[in-house]
Amino acid sequence: MYQKYHTDALVLKSREHGEADRVLVLYTKDFGLVWARSSAVRTEASRMRYSLQNYTRANVSLVRGKRGWRVAGAISLQGGSDKIECISTFARIAELAMRLVAGEEENPYLFAALAEAHNALMQGDCPERATIEVVCVARVLYALGYLSADALGTALFTHTAYASEHLHEAEAVREELLSQINRAISETHL
Repeated sequence: MYQKYHTDALVLKSREHGEADRVLVLYTKDFGLVWARSSAVRTEASRMRYSLQNYTRANVSLVRGKRGWRVAGAISLQGGSDKIECISTFARIAELAMRLVAGEEENPYLFAALAEAHNALMQGDCPERATIEVVCVARVLYALGYLSADALGTALFTHTAYASEHLHEAEAVREELLSQINRAISETHL
């Protein structure tokens, strides 16, 4: 008998597999980056169909089998935005996270940074999306050990919120933040 795990997850990417299945890249709260297969999710009768769209947040039930993870259930917590700019901003963040995260390892700070950025971007108009993207990328790099909080001399890494006062703080050190981000990304060689 297999054990069922329940966790929050962000759907970073998906691809079709077979006639009705989908392979998903999930960043989960409890397991980190997980590749999971969802059977028959592309059929019209599937209850998980809309919960597992790209760039959504869901509570998923996962089962680890002999061939890897399978999605046994999903309930949508927050869908995507109808604004293409917000979705494309989160898509770039998701792509970077998939490139940098090595595999299954719990990282509560990284999950919180991604989830809060997703929440901020999917709220509606989001006029500060460029700043949210810069701060989220910096937090992803910090969570993975590519950036040092001491080097920037800012409190942006002590929390994962994207409130307006935090974004104004980021704007004040934007040039230095971008310089550190570009240096860290170039040093990853990915």
